[in-house]
Amino acid sequence: MLSGYRIMWLVVMFDLPVVEKKERKAASDFRKRLLDMGFEMSQFSVYMRFCTSPAQVDTYCKRVEENLPQGGRVHIVQLTDKQYERIITFRGKTKQPAQKSPDQYVLF
Repeated sequence: MLSGYRIMWLVVMFDLPVVEKKERKAASDFRKRLLDMGFEMSQFSVYMRFCTSPAQVDTYCKRVEENLPQGGRVHIVQLTDKQYERIITFRGKTKQPAQKSPDQYVLF
């Protein structure tokens, strides 16, 4: 059984330069690589991915690091599933229901 204290969410947040054409392309390529790695867009510069083990967290952190563009700032935040459950989300002024973690059978 997976524990909500051992399974993790990776959150990649970034602020990349997009003034020049090559910077816009690098930022776009970085976003596409995150999607290819299984991250989902939460906001335009915030992507999240569910991980089932500390080893998987390490693997995806290294993959993100290998694909970093030049310039800008990138943060990788690690949250336990229990911490993720406590996120409060609003759409406009309307509070949204809590996010549901993926079912265990979806993970395998």
